[in-house]
Amino acid sequence: MQVQNIMTRAVVSVHMDDSLQQINDIFNKSKFHHLIVKDGDHIVGVISDRDLLKHISPFIDSPTMERRQDTNTLSKRAHQIMSRKPITVGESMPVTAAIEVLLNSGVSCLPVTGQDRRVTGIVTWRDLLRHINVQDDDSAQAA
Repeated sequence: MQVQNIMTRAVVSVHMDDSLQQINDIFNKSKFHHLIVKDGDHIVGVISDRDLLKHISPFIDSPTMERRQDTNTLSKRAHQIMSRKPITVGESMPVTAAIEVLLNSGVSCLPVTGQDRRVTGIVTWRDLLRHINVQDDDSAQAA
C-alpha cells in the first residue's frame, strides 16, 4: 500500500508571515494538529500545535491573568516558530517506508508531495497507526 492511500488530503497551510494569533485561531477551530508553512507554492516548514503552545503565553484567554506581554506573544510570525526543512515523502512511497522515515526522523508528521513537489496531503503517526490497526484487523478476520 502507498502513502497516497492513507494520507489526509485536507491540508491546512499558512504563510511565513502569518501571526501566531491567526495560527492559534486555526488550531482552535479545526481538528488539525499540524500546519504546513508555505512561501508561495513551496513548503518551507511545519508548525504543530505543540510548537504553538511552546511559544505563546499560557495566560492567553485567561481574563484574570492575561497581561499585555502575554498577548504580545501572539504577534510573533510563523517563520519564527516553524520547523524548517521539513521531511517530506512522495505519494507513491510504500507505507512501510513512511513508517521508517517517521520513526528515524523524530517528527510527528510527514507532508506528502506529488510529482510536481507540491503538497498533496499529510501523514501523521496517527494515520500510520490507524493503517497498522486496519491491517491487524484484516489479518485477524482472515484467520
